[in-house]
Order: sequence, then C-alpha cells, then structure tokens
Amino acid sequence: MNIAIIGAGAGIGLESVTQALKNGHTVTALSTNTDQIPNHPKLIKINGSASSPIDLKHAINGADAVLITVGTKNKKATTLFSDIANTLIKVTDDLKFSSPVLVITGFGAGKSKNYLSFFMRTVISLFLKDQYKNKTIMEEIITKSTMKWEIVRPGMLTDGDLSKNYQAISGLSKGMKVGKISRANVAHFLITEAENQKMLYQYVALTN
Repeated sequence: MNIAIIGAGAGIGLESVTQALKNGHTVTALSTNTDQIPNHPKLIKINGSASSPIDLKHAINGADAVLITVGTKNKKATTLFSDIANTLIKVTDDLKFSSPVLVITGFGAGKSKNYLSFFMRTVISLFLKDQYKNKTIMEEIITKSTMKWEIVRPGMLTDGDLSKNYQAISGLSKGMKVGKISRANVAHFLITEAENQKMLYQYVALTN
C-alpha cells in the first residue's frame, strides 16, 4: 500500500517511514527537512510544509493511509497543529479523500487532560501547555470533519527500542494509567493500524 507520512523527518515520523518500508509499503514522506530520511527505492521525499495546501495535496494524493506525525520543539504559543488540521480538511475535501487519516496528538490533549498523572500534569503545565492547547484545537477540528479520522495520543515519548509490547487503550476511564512509550512502538502502532484499521473514529491512548 501507499502510506503518506506527514512530519517524516524525525521522531515518530522517521520511525514510521523506516517500519513502513521494512513492511514493503511505498512511502511518501513530507517534511520541512528530509535530510535524515535514508533513500529507498519505494520512498518519495517531499521537502515542504504540512500547513501548505499545495505540499500536503502533493503528499497525500493517492495514498491508502495518511499518518500525521508533526511535532515541534517550540515551547511558545503555536498554531502549528490547528493550521495543519485546517489545511488537511481543505485538501481532503478538494481531493474527495476517503482513506484513513491517523493523527498523533498526545495524552493530555482534549478530555484526556483530566486523566493525567500528577507528574505528567505538572510537566505539561510547566513546559508544554501551549502545545497541548493547540493540539486540543487540532483534535476538535479533525473530529468534526468528514474525514475518516483516528486520534492517537501517546504518553511520554522515549527513544527506547521497538518491543511491540505496549497497550492501545480506547476511551477514557477512571484510574487509567498512561506512562512512557517509545517512538518506535508508537510508529509500530501507526503502521499496523494503517494496514488494518481497527480503531477508526476513536481516541487511542498508547502506553507501555
């Protein structure tokens, strides 16, 4: 299948590119910097922005699944995630796009904020508050759209190895525990779900 990975230059996106290619898929990788993505016969690299309608349309046109894995190291107030969501809706509407779109936000966005551990609530409050506010807006925009969406909320990301030993939890429940998870395991979930969607129109928390 053809998987479009948006935000493919680092982190979860880069891990997703590697695993998708290893599984034999064709990958279209969009990033503002594709230098870290190794060349591959089944890989198309696009240097561009996920908030550019032209770049995004080029990347997802004809894709069997789309993974939105964009992140930012900017701790200040940002509209990056909501901008991407609005662009995504415009592009998918223009293309009459019907393939699944899996969107990484984070546990702590939307209503999951009320289920954070004290430690994670403190970390987000001190360092990532503005990011998570905008990720919440992103979720709201996407889930009100007509696209075939899935919101994926990993816990605290690590650089650990691919273990394939993690939990994918749909819904929110009192006492639930969402902790650390490696970027490699998040990527594994994304590729597995892209291949065979089982949790569409759901908010999925990922944790070890």
